[in-house]
Amino acid sequence: MSARLRLVTDRAALADAPPPAADPLHEEPGPGAARCLGLYAKLAAGVTVVTARGEDGPLGMTVSAVTSLSARPPLLLACLRDGSRTLAALRARRSFAVHLLREEQQELAGRFASPTTTAAERFAGTDTRQVLGVPVLAGALAWSVCLTEDVRRYGDHHLVVGRVAAVHVGGGRPLLWHDRRFGVLTEPVPDAAG
Repeated sequence: MSARLRLVTDRAALADAPPPAADPLHEEPGPGAARCLGLYAKLAAGVTVVTARGEDGPLGMTVSAVTSLSARPPLLLACLRDGSRTLAALRARRSFAVHLLREEQQELAGRFASPTTTAAERFAGTDTRQVLGVPVLAGALAWSVCLTEDVRRYGDHHLVVGRVAAVHVGGGRPLLWHDRRFGVLTEPVPDAAG
């Protein structure tokens, strides 16, 4: 009987207790998309093209949100727009390539970013070869072919984790994206092929 009484008393104490402190970040409606995009524009990033093998041939898109995730095991993280054909292909084939573009490859980056450009037009005139069954663009500053480890949706993008299976690093200077425009480094970059 005393255990039952204690349980009833504990429930009554909980009912009289003040509610737990609210988390202001979850209650705050947050800034609008335009303000967030303004913030994101200030993030400087290397410009990359992600490619994958589709059912009808190579697919690809320009991506500015790519980063290293782990050295052991070697993992890359890329953020791809929800609904993209490239995302669908890398999910289906479980592999993709990430190309870090050179500063002189602005036209290529623009072509792969255009929503009105077809896959055939994106790859037209580019020297492409197959590495582990994935289309790889020649002339990039560096590239890696990855095996898809995980894909998770967050908002209007998917986080894609890839295990690096092949890699090439050349010399040169990277193409950058900052404040909604292309940029380049002003300091000399030593050539370090690997």
